Amino acid sequence: MSFFGIIVMSTAEFQKVVKRFYDLQDERAQAYKLFEEGHEAYLRTGPHYDFEHYKLLVHEITQAFSGISKEILEIKLRLHEDFDRPDLSEHVEKLQFREKTKLEQTAKLQLAKQNALEHPDDEDCQEKIREIRQHIIKNQEALGEILQDFKYDSEEPE
Repeated sequence: MSFFGIIVMSTAEFQKVVKRFYDLQDERAQAYKLFEEGHEAYLRTGPHYDFEHYKLLVHEITQAFSGISKEILEIKLRLHEDFDRPDLSEHVEKLQFREKTKLEQTAKLQLAKQNALEHPDDEDCQEKIREIRQHIIKNQEALGEILQDFKYDSEEPE
């Protein structure tokens, strides 16, 4: 195979890896949507919450997030080692940290929402929800910036 053929194959493989990265981000977004919808359904079962169904949902979502994260980390490694793109690998690392933060904040928000339903007259519960939502918004903005940097840098030939 000629040198040019290797470059074309490498470019095609690189584009395939980048596309898979975006597909995984879409899968993660869908998992979050299911998580939110499942939690809303769970809250509607109160005051005698259907914890068993919710626990099953949490288990399934956790497995989905775990699988996505594992594959994203494999992509991070490939970007660094196979394609010599430590810049993109660093973006993926930052993204993973922010995604972990998002999941933690989402869980906190879900607990705060349940607490607010159980204590409707407690203004501190509502304030806690507003505070967590602000943290989620800031984290979401940071995620958006990282994805924008990844997109810009991945479209730039090295």
